[in-house]
Amino acid sequence: MSTIHDQAMNYVYQQVLQRLLSFFSRAERTALQLLIQRLVVAAGGMERMGDYKVMVTPSGTRDSCYTLALLRAAQLSIAGRAPATFQLRVAMLRRSGSGAAPGNMHRSFAALFLYDDPRVELLMVDHRHVLPFNHLTPPDKDSTQANRTNLLMMGHRRGADEKIELWGEACLARAEFCGQIARWGKGVDAWVASESLRRQKQFIDNLDRAVQKAGIGALPPNAGTFDELFALLDGLGGDLYRGFYAEAERLSWRPEDGFESCRRTTFVDIHDMVVGNLEERWPLLSEFLGFQAEEWLFHQDEGEYADPLIEAHLRGLEAEFVDGRSYEAGFSQHVQHMLVSMQQQRVPEPVCEQMIARLGPQSALDELREAAANCIQATYGLNETQWICLLFSPFINRGAGLERFLRSCHPGMLVAMPDLHRAMQGLHGPEQVLQWMMDVSGLPVRLISRLYAMESLPVCGAAPHASGAAQQTADLDGIDISVGDRAVER
Repeated sequence: MSTIHDQAMNYVYQQVLQRLLSFFSRAERTALQLLIQRLVVAAGGMERMGDYKVMVTPSGTRDSCYTLALLRAAQLSIAGRAPATFQLRVAMLRRSGSGAAPGNMHRSFAALFLYDDPRVELLMVDHRHVLPFNHLTPPDKDSTQANRTNLLMMGHRRGADEKIELWGEACLARAEFCGQIARWGKGVDAWVASESLRRQKQFIDNLDRAVQKAGIGALPPNAGTFDELFALLDGLGGDLYRGFYAEAERLSWRPEDGFESCRRTTFVDIHDMVVGNLEERWPLLSEFLGFQAEEWLFHQDEGEYADPLIEAHLRGLEAEFVDGRSYEAGFSQHVQHMLVSMQQQRVPEPVCEQMIARLGPQSALDELREAAANCIQATYGLNETQWICLLFSPFINRGAGLERFLRSCHPGMLVAMPDLHRAMQGLHGPEQVLQWMMDVSGLPVRLISRLYAMESLPVCGAAPHASGAAQQTADLDGIDISVGDRAVER
């Protein structure tokens, strides 16, 4: 019966492969053969392929689902021509605001027949807990709170003139996830990813800034690409958030006895194997893998970390409460920046029009602001008052920005400044003052006190995205892009 079952399953897998290949262009079929050769070389020869374990860490975005399909095609192709094929670990980091990602991954897994294939391991990590992948499993009840707190601590630690960016904490979480999941079980031999060299360098630059904010040092100069990522992570240690929390507050990765103490993982870059453009890949993604998304969400450099509506909303709040401009000016200017980026990436015109249709109309700005506020509350668990507090970062540097924050947003609390400073120093303060601090910031007083004792980071030379934002602003010169009924004057 076992032999008959194996034969039947092998037939099913070959049918899956044939259908998958039917969506591939000639260039993609050539790239697949090159990918197989690269994996065989990395494994040390075809005879060692059965003992070789490959890991991929899709996030549910369009590109990551495509990479998974390409790798599955390689696995099934080898299985059809050799005694054994490589083992595959597919691991997802589950976070607040994952949105459509778990569903996209579930549909991709089902289409590729990953479920119940003994050569495939499907995992997800939620709040440092390694679990079998299940898109219907409700999020860990403490996960949203932990993500929220980490985001706030990282955001308050930024430089005085540095914009709030949502990808810093997400970058730190993803780096820690990759380092730990590679050691799970008996570990893996290779981590496969398809990010371009520019995206790899960008991730390392963001990680450098993030670990500085987390208070655990900095990466070596010219840290490079993903080839060096695991060595960098080994040097940083397993808990990348330990600079914010006392030892008793830190959460261990679980199950604690499930991780190899020594990692053997190498990086296999397949960016050059990813060929074609969106139009050519879209039938594979939508018809075969069941991918569903608003396409423009995934054309931003950091699109997998934040909804552009949320980012535009934050720029609007920043303009209104910090810069003395209007919410409309900040929101609209950010939409312009995104359109410039999409133009530079040669994003198809219908995708740009989709974004303009959603974010462009000024007549709908009030509705967009309300929708963004609801989305940001649901995703991060923070209300507008707490985001505005984060924009000012009033606690860092021994409360250097506290007076400005109070004068701008809470003038009635100016008389309580001495009590606020005493409370942030860890001394006794009135209960009403302590409660106000927690309500306004979204943080417990003990963590506000920790921020009070920390310094903000200098922007110069350490924040690639600060200079990147300046460059993007410069790129607007000479490009006429209207948002809604008119272009925003600069």
